[in-house]
Amino acid sequence: QLQFVESGGGLVQPGGSLRLSCVVSGSTTEDYYAIGWFPQAPGKEHKAVACIGITDGNTYYADSVTGRFSISRDSAKNTIYLQMNNLKPEDTATYYCAPTNGCTFTTFTSWGPGAQVTVSS
Repeated sequence: QLQFVESGGGLVQPGGSLRLSCVVSGSTTEDYYAIGWFPQAPGKEHKAVACIGITDGNTYYADSVTGRFSISRDSAKNTIYLQMNNLKPEDTATYYCAPTNGCTFTTFTSWGPGAQVTVSS
């Protein structure tokens, strides 16, 4: 079973930066295409803002984060990163990583602890 452990969250002022990490372990028989970062906040859809292809490394971003966030991976460390720059208050959320096929929603349910990101002055 796939497991994800997120870290790197914190409190940052608007315009600041954070880098989130997601360590991936385990295995699955599901044929997922990508790993994505899914922010969860009250009243908002649990939808990916960035994804990276597991095999091809292609990256995808939601319009709301394009130009500000960057997703990358270190295969040797089984780790996915999310570099978050020019953070805005509306980025405040708990960020989870999970596998996905369409880089929008996911059917995965074994969420990790998440990384809390709070953007506030």
